[in-house]
Amino acid sequence: MRIHNFYSTKIDPYKLYPNKASVNDKSNPKKDQVEISEEAKELQQNSSWMLERQNKVQALKEQVQSGSYKVDAYAVAKSVYDFYFNK
Repeated sequence: MRIHNFYSTKIDPYKLYPNKASVNDKSNPKKDQVEISEEAKELQQNSSWMLERQNKVQALKEQVQSGSYKVDAYAVAKSVYDFYFNK
């Protein structure tokens, strides 16, 4: 026995009921709010560490370009070991 056109009414259950969340969002839109602490504001103003970092990066770039930059293999290995073994 064959049954043809099963569910032939072509009802889409997703279109029958509107999304309640979208209905609520239209009536009461929510806004995001960010609060920045006083300490964070001070850190933004005191950017002396940024200048030091830029100078260090520039010096490293110059060393790499000139070919005088050498990697300390022992320091790299120690750092990797400490990272993976939490020391």
